[in-house]
Amino acid sequence: MIRYHTPMSRDAIVLTTLAAYKIALLLIGVWASRRNSSTHDYLLAGGGLGGWVAGLSASASSSSAWTLLGVSGAAFAWGWSAIWLLPATLGGFFVNWLFVAPRLAKLARAEGALTLSEVVMPASLGSARAPLLRLAAAIIVFCFVFYIAAQFDGAGKAFTANFGWSSTNSILIGAVIIIAYTWLGGFWAVSVTDALQALMMLLVAIGLPLLAVSAAWAEPGALSALRNTNVGDTYPGVLGVAFVIGTLGIGLGYPGQPHVVNRFMALKDEQALRRGRLIALLWAVLVYVGMLSLGWSARVLIGTPGAGEQALFLTADALLPPLAAGLVLAAVLSAIMSTADSQLLSAAAAVAHDWRLDTSRSDDSPMRIRVVVLLIALTAVGLALFVPQDIFSRVLFAWHAIGAALGPLLIARLVGWQLGPKVTLAAMLSGFVLTVLFHLAVDSTGDWVERLVPFIVGGLCIAIGGQGESNASR
Repeated sequence: MIRYHTPMSRDAIVLTTLAAYKIALLLIGVWASRRNSSTHDYLLAGGGLGGWVAGLSASASSSSAWTLLGVSGAAFAWGWSAIWLLPATLGGFFVNWLFVAPRLAKLARAEGALTLSEVVMPASLGSARAPLLRLAAAIIVFCFVFYIAAQFDGAGKAFTANFGWSSTNSILIGAVIIIAYTWLGGFWAVSVTDALQALMMLLVAIGLPLLAVSAAWAEPGALSALRNTNVGDTYPGVLGVAFVIGTLGIGLGYPGQPHVVNRFMALKDEQALRRGRLIALLWAVLVYVGMLSLGWSARVLIGTPGAGEQALFLTADALLPPLAAGLVLAAVLSAIMSTADSQLLSAAAAVAHDWRLDTSRSDDSPMRIRVVVLLIALTAVGLALFVPQDIFSRVLFAWHAIGAALGPLLIARLVGWQLGPKVTLAAMLSGFVLTVLFHLAVDSTGDWVERLVPFIVGGLCIAIGGQGESNASR
């Protein structure tokens, strides 16, 4: 049977550990902020990102609190059925690093693009480029507000589970920490601190699951606790196929994430790309396998119905000494910040840079971007407080909405297709609007309709309409 530590000694050690960790992040932010001498530096590190930082920071930014809390919680709730999350997530990593990264790095460098929107809406669109960029900026901000709200919610759950604080106070405290750190700003600060946070996540994803698996294996009837948790048992027949397809559809969102693929645009050279690819893929395998193993083990050790996304905290509190438990909480907050800071910066870039790309940008100052960051963050806080929803579903909704809107367009550009304004608009709107409509109106098994149909429709708009526009221009 597992034992829980006394909260008094643990809380003091956890808070001390977190305080030291936050000071380290702030020092990194101060150092990195001094390297920003231009807009290119502030938004894309001047194109000088090395392989280690690129690989780790891109991995952490694409994973967020959903990976540590959502994936382990899904394994706890679903049992063996959660195994399908592994090919879904790893597939997205492989597509991004093997297909997207080398092509996007070259294309962005050749065109001098600083954001994903600049790449998918090139200058060849002519006068239609400006309104399309503004529409893309609106979509990015809308999606990231939901995504960042999920990160704030994750911070709130971390504090609630560890200190028993109210949900409202926990979300506000977590948000203040994230906003304060992000105000140091700049791509260098975000990327370097994200790399550190990726290492924190990796440490927990290896160490805690090993302890949990060992402890669970020693429990009598361990395997019986996981019985009747296969996909076929929960979703028989066609429903099981729909669940698998819907879960695998998570991987479709990876190419269209601005806060992730901008790391590819900032790569220094080919050597950095190869090194970053190896690091990122190895990181993904270790982290996702670890979180699934942790969730399954927690199902045996804890067995508390409805624990869900609290499974990681309950297991850490039961198996680890106070100092190590503090590191686990720091890792969760790392996952939150590694996505929230990147998304806040990307959203701010969409408003301050993309929205005004074809006009004078003389006032594109750090302070202007910081104001946008604050406004977006405050909106996300309101959403986290007044629209309660679990991390898993909120993150995946935002993930797929932006992925379906921009992913097909990016893939088309990377394979050399030249799209006109009408096709670009149709693909972007169909991917985004259909995701929102299906999320609100269609409750499909595994959310396969929401995750697959908008992306496919956007791709069809490009395949059919793009050919027509190409023929018309000849």
